[in-house]
Amino acid sequence: MAEIKITFPDGAIKSFEAGITTEEIAKSISVSLAKKAVAGKLNGELVDYKAPLMTDGKLEIVTKDAPEALVVLRHTASQILANALHQLYPDMHFGVGEANEDGFFFDTDNPAQQVSSDDLATVEAKMRELVKANLPIKREVLSKADALALVEGDPYQTQLVEAAAAKNENQVVVYHQGDFVDLSDGVQMSATGAVKIFKLLSVAGAYWEGKSSNPMLQRVYGTAFFDQASLDADDVRRQEAHDRDHRVIGNDLDLFFVDPKVGAGLPYWMPNGATIRRTIERYIIDKELEHGYEHVYTPVLMNLDAYKTSGHWDHYREDMFPPMDMGDGELLELRPMNCPSHIQVYKHHIRSYRELPLRIAELGMMHRYEKSGALSGLQRVREMTLNDGHTFVAPDQIQDEFKKILNLMVEVYADFDIKDYSFRLSYRDPENTEKYYADDQMWEKAQTMLKGAMDDLGLDYVEAEGEAAFYGPKLDVQTKTALGNEETLSTIQLDFMLPERFDLHYVGADGEEHRPVMIHRGLVSTMERFTAYLTEIYKGAFPTWLAPHQVSIIPVSDDHQGDYAQSLRKQFAAAGIRATVDDRNEKMNFKIRDAQTHKIPYTLVVGEKEKADESVSVRRYGQDNSVSQSRQDFLSTILDDLASYSRE
Repeated sequence: MAEIKITFPDGAIKSFEAGITTEEIAKSISVSLAKKAVAGKLNGELVDYKAPLMTDGKLEIVTKDAPEALVVLRHTASQILANALHQLYPDMHFGVGEANEDGFFFDTDNPAQQVSSDDLATVEAKMRELVKANLPIKREVLSKADALALVEGDPYQTQLVEAAAAKNENQVVVYHQGDFVDLSDGVQMSATGAVKIFKLLSVAGAYWEGKSSNPMLQRVYGTAFFDQASLDADDVRRQEAHDRDHRVIGNDLDLFFVDPKVGAGLPYWMPNGATIRRTIERYIIDKELEHGYEHVYTPVLMNLDAYKTSGHWDHYREDMFPPMDMGDGELLELRPMNCPSHIQVYKHHIRSYRELPLRIAELGMMHRYEKSGALSGLQRVREMTLNDGHTFVAPDQIQDEFKKILNLMVEVYADFDIKDYSFRLSYRDPENTEKYYADDQMWEKAQTMLKGAMDDLGLDYVEAEGEAAFYGPKLDVQTKTALGNEETLSTIQLDFMLPERFDLHYVGADGEEHRPVMIHRGLVSTMERFTAYLTEIYKGAFPTWLAPHQVSIIPVSDDHQGDYAQSLRKQFAAAGIRATVDDRNEKMNFKIRDAQTHKIPYTLVVGEKEKADESVSVRRYGQDNSVSQSRQDFLSTILDDLASYSRE
């Protein structure tokens, strides 16, 4: 039999008979390695543990502690889930099943009896039967015709077969799990018995292929690990994620809602959420005015030609809504970006070098097309308001202005008590000539300037090639959300391209026209995403200055202390404090608990003693004890709290 040469990670090369498996190679090295191994990785591609190896290559033996091992385990679990569902619901149709870093899922469709949360225990029990049976799992490659015959009657599997065959020369990979056969393009364990530690988590709707025009399928979620301790830790993490989920908190505190019937991805801000947003907006505007920005309002509609000039139409079209034909040859576009609008503000006057840097800012509403499956609460929406700013500078002002913007960002983070963030310099990929604006000199100059400014400030940063926007390099400020996900909180971006495309000028000291450089920046992203981020970071317990209700005043008896409670409310309102009197016909202890449930920073109880003494009994959120203060002392306390942005 022919031989193949296998190169190991340490560089050693050894010959084996063609057809040897990763399992056999692992056993030839050590028994303990074979027990820990779950798959192979030949020339960078995962292969089944018992799949015959027929070509030379570099082989890594994937053990249970490797990141890829969990994907293999979870992919196997998703197929066991499909087998269990098939046995419980013989008429069920199947979409895609996937494994990822968070677990696994399978999409299903059974109009007669969709899977519900109440069914998960039954499905999980059937899965455990299949695991106990330790059914062998074997890979097979079928022709397109045989695969179509296998999935006949299932419209989703038929489409998947067609797609797989088109990619792989009319060949389709399936896996046998006992008598059950299913489409799969992922590596699996050798037998069902390997998936001992797993749990089904939830069900949710998911459009077929992520398109709202397609049928809604039922997605069953689960996760799997190699040991119980990891699953237990994951349960704790998921509960914490649920408790911090801005969608859950938003519902509990009545901050916002999204109703797909009236517009998916279009949030409605309720009074409580609107108060938080308005407070953030007023803070941002005042802060920017203090730092020399001029605020403007610009239309949300713009002639499509502006986005063709800017390059957005060529590079960003799939994320833009279709143009609106006005019937007279004019095409208007819902803006996905504010930059062309601010360019028009700059161009409206002849600019002198004495005006630079010219800082233009706006809370600009934008619209972007997001697929229905990607929408999520306030984090992924179709209409958003960006805290946007554009500075027009002379070339020799770039580094100083960049530093000023960065210092402003850090100042804002401090006021919101944001501490966990890092910097990422995003460069172009010089090999990708289609994605990025073609001007090598511009890119080199811009990237060097950003790097030089960061080095001057002595800040640590990582460099990311290929992460820049199409028109220039940028600095991204990365932060971890309360759920552990990394996202971009702020951005500073140099742009030599748009001033060129829109033919921008300023008159220099020499009386000649010169080209400005444009700096794009967003301090705190969009109001939607930033509110979601803060909601999860604070777990709904907003600091006093942001809380929609800052003080709840509870009279022991509305008949006897109601007037005093109302006088407190009026005094606080005059001082800019958001206070309400809880005069509902409920017991006092219920009102106190309700104030704590709604995470109101201060609860004031006033009885006959407080009325007589002109005092209040103060209980702070999260504390069990109350303290007595004069009404004036309490007013001073909360005003200090507001002035310090609730940082003690």
